[in-house]
Amino acid sequence: MIQASELILNPDGSVYHLNLRPEHIAQDIIFVGDQNRVEKITQFFDSIEFTTQKREFKTQTGIYKGKRITVMSTGIGPDNIDIVLNELDALVNIDLQTRLPKKELTSLNIIRIGTSGSLQPDIPIDSFVMSKFGLGLDNMLRSYLIDEVSQNAIEDAFIMHTNWDIRKGRPYVIPCSETLEKSIESDQIFKGITATAGGFYGPQGRVLRLKIQDEDLNSKMDNFNFNDNRITNLEMETAAIYGLSALLGHNALSLNAIIANRASGTFSEDPYKAVDELIAYTLNKLADK
Repeated sequence: MIQASELILNPDGSVYHLNLRPEHIAQDIIFVGDQNRVEKITQFFDSIEFTTQKREFKTQTGIYKGKRITVMSTGIGPDNIDIVLNELDALVNIDLQTRLPKKELTSLNIIRIGTSGSLQPDIPIDSFVMSKFGLGLDNMLRSYLIDEVSQNAIEDAFIMHTNWDIRKGRPYVIPCSETLEKSIESDQIFKGITATAGGFYGPQGRVLRLKIQDEDLNSKMDNFNFNDNRITNLEMETAAIYGLSALLGHNALSLNAIIANRASGTFSEDPYKAVDELIAYTLNKLADK
């Protein structure tokens, strides 16, 4: 039995951080970072059956073209993803009454819709990027046993190519769900490796008043290539989502609207339009799935 200190429940039986019970979520779930973006998606729903929010975790579940979908804000960073994925999995794969794992496990379909900056000059502002792999530059996932799901060959190549300082921890690489990739892909989407950093400033190569450990890391990432897979963009959640989903048996895919190009130093004139177009694209693909 899982102890109360390890799986914390609220007085109403909901999981501690997300404030959700099993009946509140659909099998198809869309992640967004910003809580204000939840309703940017659910405004297109035919109906909304449930809404809750605790801290930065806002959830709405409803119907879009006959498909039951949950939209949830995760907040920023791999540490928040650790909370969200473990508590979502508990909702479907642990009996919250007996506190025992279920014998029959459920696989969720999780799609992240985010915004990101492109590292490649040929991936233009306002385009869409699908993360074929997540490259984790954070250490969160290394708290788990990940060898069975990680791509050691890509990790080794990246470490050698960037002369990575191993004191920052060993990077990890996790592939997306092939099932979701095939159902969501199209010729209008770029694919590549999405790097996931554990912070926004220094960990992503931004310099304000503090010097950073490797001022050339971004340029090294720009020209990294493994079997024609380039690092297309840099953000703060994808690799953690891929890693925990793979370990727990869920399908995960990350899509980003490119609102900045780090290579050219440019920013979208209308980032909200790009995000809205990605939302519409994703919802229609899910409804047809």
